[in-house]
Formats: sequence, C-alpha cells, structure tokens
Amino acid sequence: MIIEKIETYILKDTLSKSFFFSQWEYSERCICVVKVTTSDGHYGWGEGYGPASVLEAGINFLKPIVLNKNPLENEVIWSEMYRKTLDFARRGILVASMSAIDIALWDLKGKILNLPVSLLLGGVYRKKIKPYATGLYFSDRNNPSKDFDEEAANYVSQGFKAIKMKVGLGVDLDFKHVKRMREVIGDDIQLMVDSNHAYSLSEAIALAKKIEPFNISWFEEPISPEYYEQYNELRNKTTIPISGGECEYLRFGFHQLLKNKSVDIIQPDICASGGLTEAKRIAALASTYGVDVIPHTWGTSIGIHVALHFISNLELMPGRMMVPDFLIEYDQTENVLRDKLTFPSLVMKDGMIEVPTGPGLGMDVNEDILKKYSISRSL
Repeated sequence: MIIEKIETYILKDTLSKSFFFSQWEYSERCICVVKVTTSDGHYGWGEGYGPASVLEAGINFLKPIVLNKNPLENEVIWSEMYRKTLDFARRGILVASMSAIDIALWDLKGKILNLPVSLLLGGVYRKKIKPYATGLYFSDRNNPSKDFDEEAANYVSQGFKAIKMKVGLGVDLDFKHVKRMREVIGDDIQLMVDSNHAYSLSEAIALAKKIEPFNISWFEEPISPEYYEQYNELRNKTTIPISGGECEYLRFGFHQLLKNKSVDIIQPDICASGGLTEAKRIAALASTYGVDVIPHTWGTSIGIHVALHFISNLELMPGRMMVPDFLIEYDQTENVLRDKLTFPSLVMKDGMIEVPTGPGLGMDVNEDILKKYSISRSL
C-alpha cells in the first residue's frame, strides 16, 4: 500500500454580508482542502490555513516528496517535507501546505487502522470540549457594533459558555464595546478580546488597564507577532492573560514566544503551524514552560475536527482531580464550508462538543458540497 494520489480543491463561497476586523474585510470564504488516496482506495482529508491558491501551489510542490510513500510512516514523510523545504520555508505558506498534507495523512492512517486520531495521538484525556464562540466582528463602518447586542444574546441562548469579541478600533471605542458586551452576556460567561495585532505596546497597555474590571479571560494578539519582548512587557503590566501564536510556525517559532515569556496561552493553528505531527511537539514544548495551549481554528469543519482530536489528547499541567474544561475555538461567522462540507455534523450540547470517535478524524466530505463550491481542482 502506497500513497497514489494527492488532490487539492479550492473552495469558494461569497458571503451574503461582508464583515471586518481591525485589519481586513471579508466578503468571501476561500479555502484549500486536500485529499490523499492510497493504492488500495483508502483516503484522508486535510486543509491548510492561508491564501488558497498559494496553498494549492505549495501542496503541488510537495507532491513528489509524498507520492509512493507508505502512508503509515507519516512522521517520516513530515520530516522529508520539512528537510526539503528548510532552506526557503522555515515559516509561512509552505509550512501550511505541509500541515494540510500532514493532517490528511493522520486522517488516512486512522481510517486504515480503523482507529480515531485521538487514540493514535496517545489517548483521550477528555471526551467533551467546551467551544467558545468567535464572533462579534464589525459589520458597519459607521456603527461597527450595531449588531453586537443581538449577536451576543444569541450566543448565550445557544448555550455558549464563552465568547470572543473583536477589538482594535481604538482604545476608547473598544472599552465602550467591551463594557457593553459584559453587560449583555452577564458575569457567568467567559469573555475574551482579540485585536488581531492592531496596537502599539502603549495602546495595548492602555486598553488592557481599562478593561481589566470586566474579567477578561485573555487578550489575543494585542500587538504585532514580531515583538516578543513587547509581549513580555505587556504581560507584566496587566492582570489579563495574554495569548498569541496563530502567526507562528513550527516548534521553533513557538520557542521564541515561550523563551521570551511572551504569552500565557499559545494558539497554534494546526492547519498552518506544521500539522498534527508538529502540534504534538509544540504542546510538549509549551508544557515545559507551563503555558496553556488553545488552538486557533478558521476554515472548514475539517480544521475543527483536527483541533478536537488534538485537544482531547492535551495533558493537564499540573494534574489534579477536579479538571477544568478545555476550550476550542468555534467560529460563528457565516461559513457554509464549516457547516456543510463534512458529515456527520458537529453538535454542541449543554455547552460542550463531543470528540468524534469514528476512524481517522471521524468525518467524511460531502462530495456534492465539494463539487458545488470547488473553483479549482488539481490531480
């Protein structure tokens, strides 16, 4: 049995209404997914995080390294992809392309062995994970928060126990929005803020000080991901935990965050930072620094399945009898590719999502949805 075929699909959907955050506006979803098939017909699915057309080119570049290999030797394949791109791809899109293939290989391996990825990772510490709603993006340039009250109340009515909102429009305006959201959702719901690295250090300190009274669970990407020492300075000037890492790649990038004591929580995107193979190493590295891991997710439900299996295997450090809930990011913006591409659907019940138990990632792709939204396919 060898890897016989690698196919990429660029999936695109135009949104009914665009939304924006501190950096950019979204009017569409455009995502690259990959299917890896063996000579005996087994297959696995993966996805990458980044510009879809560039990811597709990266995956096509990596194909000759992966084809004709034994799919069960996924770590060996990962190492060869890494070594053959090291001179020009220590971070960025080729690492994300590696990630997509690596995820597909884990899904494929689980299906070949008829075992869930969580078990292949080493076992399940938790069968249920608490999703937090990522939303409260800006919808109107003249009145960015005009839909916030209704949206936040909707998340609470659905049973979400944690919500992350966007900031980054200015310290005073952000303070006003955060204050209002705490009033709307009450004191029992976790509230996090994410500025998508919109601020200078002085601005981030000012905002953190102003919103500390609202019991913020973390301040995500407050400043540019390049400024490791500034992250450390911010941590020392606020009681709010600082998080980041969706722009980091490989364990070597995360080591910069950790050794500089930049964050309280690292947020690797498994679909970009090196796949599940590298995510295991990143988590082990974080544990040596006593830093929590809460993956970033954005894309199709393939990426959410990946994160569920990964989080189920995270060891609690330090261990204790009364174990807190582990969190997973659950984007709530318009996204048909998240909602309909895979089956069976993920369901939140009592504020929790169960870790899939089927072979591989515990899901398959709806071929009708795949064809409907595909704008490109490479064989």
